[in-house]
Amino acid sequence: MATVLSPTRDTFDSTLLRARSTVAFRETMHLAVDSFKASKARFLLTMLGMIIGSASIVLVVTVGLTGKRFALDTIAGLGPNKVEMQYSGGIVMGPNNVSSPDQMTREDLQTVVDQVPGIVASSPMLEFHDNIAVGNGVTREAMLLGVSPQYKEVRNLKVKAGRFFDDEDASTHAKVAVVVGPMANELYGDYTAAVGRTIAVHGIPFTIIGVFVESTNTYDQSEISSHTLLVPYEVARYFTGTDTVKEIFFSMENSSEVEAAAAHITEIIQSRHRPTSVYKAITLTDILSTARQIADMLTIVLMLASTITLIVSGVGIMNSMLANVQSRIKEIGIRKALGATSREVRLQFLTEAVFLSLSGGLVGTVIGVAIPLSLRLFTDFKIPVSPWSAVAALATSVIVGVAFGTLPANRAARLDPVATLKYE
Repeated sequence: MATVLSPTRDTFDSTLLRARSTVAFRETMHLAVDSFKASKARFLLTMLGMIIGSASIVLVVTVGLTGKRFALDTIAGLGPNKVEMQYSGGIVMGPNNVSSPDQMTREDLQTVVDQVPGIVASSPMLEFHDNIAVGNGVTREAMLLGVSPQYKEVRNLKVKAGRFFDDEDASTHAKVAVVVGPMANELYGDYTAAVGRTIAVHGIPFTIIGVFVESTNTYDQSEISSHTLLVPYEVARYFTGTDTVKEIFFSMENSSEVEAAAAHITEIIQSRHRPTSVYKAITLTDILSTARQIADMLTIVLMLASTITLIVSGVGIMNSMLANVQSRIKEIGIRKALGATSREVRLQFLTEAVFLSLSGGLVGTVIGVAIPLSLRLFTDFKIPVSPWSAVAALATSVIVGVAFGTLPANRAARLDPVATLKYE
């Protein structure tokens, strides 16, 4: 007849098993702490490698995030939500087989603004070059761009002196100009001295009302060079005698809308011109995405390099624990003679290795986090600190402790009790 165990007996046995496990784990932790206290100098020196390695991981991630933010902010300074439309090619055949470029027009801009949602600013751009008279018989070659007042927001320009022309200046066809910073320094010595000066374009006097710079130096690789003057588009039309524009700029409300808006804008402008004409939308989305990927890969590579320090310190932990096992052979024999199993001995030494590794990792993580936080508190540098770097450092410390503590723990567990009691 089969014996049926009562639920009360099952509950008692499981409770007793959990109690024994708890006592065994608590005893193991006490032994690990006692072992650390008995050899403080050796363990502290062994921990030093873990401290350096863990701090390196946190600092490497911090440096990577700082570089990533700097690169993205630099690129975003050109206008992260900007869509720049350019005419790329295609000709219109007129009378007598005379060809002419199928340039965009101001009406294209207005149609896009009316049909594409999410546009917060826009500007046409005319470009022409001239030798401008700056006074005292001196002339300088300059590039004049005819733009709208919203061009400042679209291109994220910074006004360093004076002001940018506004809607009233545009509607009244005011003869005003905003000059780029390098040109202001070259002609007048500094930004402030340039404001209020008069320059002549095709014999027409323009008053400089402001000095601007790009948020990010493009080294003359954008439409703005080191000898650029911005004038109201309505005034610039008089010099070109046409409603066509060289480029059209749009700024979207959200960066997530940029790519969809660029495709929609291109479709609208294309529909208003000949099928053979080609128009191209330029955005910073792909550049920003590539910059993020490069920065992330560099951070990962640097993290892998810093883990070499942890591996070296792991070897140090293994050697220290092997020496620890050798010096405690008689203690191991006594424990086994009193009933300790090989599993309990293995767990004891493995716990000591993890305790040693995790202690060094914790100290190193605190140091690695404290350095950038101190810089943020006591300086103007806004250094990003990722909590995941601390998690990665601590997790790596535990893995190193388990990986390099297994061999000494197994060696201790395999020792013969009789041989260990006879060991001198």
